Amino acid sequence: MKNFVEELKWRGMIQDIMPGTEEKLMEGPQAAYVGIDPTADSLHIGHLVSVMILKHFQNCGHKPFALVGGATGMIGDPSMKSAERNLLDEETLNHNVACIKAQLARFLDFDSDAPNKAELVNNYDWMKDYTFINFIRDIGKHITVNYMMAKDSVKKRLSRDSSEGMSFTEFSYQLMQGYDFYWLWKNRGCVLQLGGSDQWGNITTGTELIRRMDGGEAFALTCPLIRKADGTKFGKTEKGNVWLDPERTSPYEFYQFWLNVSDEDAERYIKIFTMLDRDTIETAIAEHRLAPEHRELQKLLAREITILVHGQQNYETAVSATQMLFGKGTVEALKALDERTFLSIFKDVPHYDFTKADLPCDLPEMLAVRTDIFPSKGECRKLVQGGGLSINKEKVSDAAMQLTEAHLLDGKYILVQKGKKNYYILSF
Repeated sequence: MKNFVEELKWRGMIQDIMPGTEEKLMEGPQAAYVGIDPTADSLHIGHLVSVMILKHFQNCGHKPFALVGGATGMIGDPSMKSAERNLLDEETLNHNVACIKAQLARFLDFDSDAPNKAELVNNYDWMKDYTFINFIRDIGKHITVNYMMAKDSVKKRLSRDSSEGMSFTEFSYQLMQGYDFYWLWKNRGCVLQLGGSDQWGNITTGTELIRRMDGGEAFALTCPLIRKADGTKFGKTEKGNVWLDPERTSPYEFYQFWLNVSDEDAERYIKIFTMLDRDTIETAIAEHRLAPEHRELQKLLAREITILVHGQQNYETAVSATQMLFGKGTVEALKALDERTFLSIFKDVPHYDFTKADLPCDLPEMLAVRTDIFPSKGECRKLVQGGGLSINKEKVSDAAMQLTEAHLLDGKYILVQKGKKNYYILSF
């Protein structure tokens, strides 16, 4: 079997590991799980580290379980939070769970006949009929309040928010997550829980519960929380989270996020967020260091993760859209763009608003009088003669041309390109 722990070590994906974990995994195929609270109907790239760990786990011959917290998602985990989470209703949670499973299927094999095919489980299934009295009698008696208070997630939350404190609802999260581990250990043979380093306290509560209730042995492994090299939060942009759902973050915007990471971050991220082997990655890093200005490492990273999340076709569209901004796009590629991607590409260029009643219009009139793209009609004609003006990526050869509704992209826009890199959008 491939050594799962060794694979994660060279990739920089291990923060904490319980003694004996590696030896247990080398005994033969094992089962492990990662918990995801379905607080939204999409994962974001902050979830990707744990998902990639599950993917490596399956790749090494083990059986992964993805646990969506239909029950714990109704409560909210205090770890790394400064305020109590809004509670979600059952209908919303069910919708979120279905969406998340569809996204996980891009990473994990749920459908083959392999003995280690992935399984999705929902802790609501074993918590929904568990009465409060039975839970605190059967489970609560095994874990002391002192033990729970000693966890960093609890201590940090209380020190941050001494005026409001922590509700019993949130405090109980640790015990519920511990019971999840116990249930999966007892009923599905899960000997290992994986997660982010902020989950270490909750995970080890589970291993302790297994030990105290049944004298069993279970293990824990966490990955580091990812930060950018400058110390700022990973996965955030001006618009907020970078989502895996293309309706929330377009494949173009997703591709751009990875394409624009720093050199230092690219060297870390390509190990964490791709399935490329060690030789390929080390060769790519060495070549990149010789000519970092070409940003080949960022291109490789962006390619691999965009294809993994959004597929080959969306990756190619994102590359085509990126080339568009730097003057290499074609008319066909421009017309193939959906409106959202088009506006994403040209979000920072000057926009001019009109109505369709303003068409048809002479080109010099539009660009030099009704807008300030050119200082005069003469300057506009001069650039046309020099072959430096394009409308919708087509060179303009006649300065007397008329802009008409036939030029509208998506029935709304005309893209003006002045020289190589100066763009303007006329909106109708």
